[in-house]
Amino acid sequence: MRLALFQPDQAGNVGTILRLGACLAVPVDIIEPCGFPLGDRALKRAGMDYAHRAQIARHADWEAFERSLGGRLVLLTTSGGQRLPDARFAPDDVLLLGSESAGAPSFVHERAELRVRIPQAAGTRSLNIAVAAGIALAEALRQTEAWP
Repeated sequence: MRLALFQPDQAGNVGTILRLGACLAVPVDIIEPCGFPLGDRALKRAGMDYAHRAQIARHADWEAFERSLGGRLVLLTTSGGQRLPDARFAPDDVLLLGSESAGAPSFVHERAELRVRIPQAAGTRSLNIAVAAGIALAEALRQTEAWP
C-alpha cells in the first residue's frame, strides 16, 4: 500500500501526509511539480520530527511516477463512482490524491483503475486532502489487515 500526491499545492498538507505515512509505515509518492519549493529543508519543516521516518519517493512528473507504479491506481476524488464503504482494496494499491486547488486532471482519472469518493453530508464540497488520505488509508489498511 502506498499514498501518492499529484502536484500538491500546500506544504502543510504534505507534512501531515508524510507524518501519516511514517506513523502507519506507508510510503508516500510525491509527483512534481509542487506548488511550493520541495527541498530537504521544506520536507523537514513540513513533516516536523517525522520527516526522517517517512519513506518518500519523488517523481519529476506524471510519466516518471507512472513508470514506477507497481500496483493498482486508486484515485480519491469527489467525483468517484465508488463509495469508500463499498470499495475493495488490495495490499499493493496506490491511493492517489489530486492537488488541493485543481484536483486530478482528466488523464489521471482515465488512468485510475478505481475512483473512490468519501461520502459526505449534503451541501458540503470536499474534505482537506490530508483528512481524506487518513480516512481512506485507514479503511484500506483495515480491509487488507495491514495496520502496523
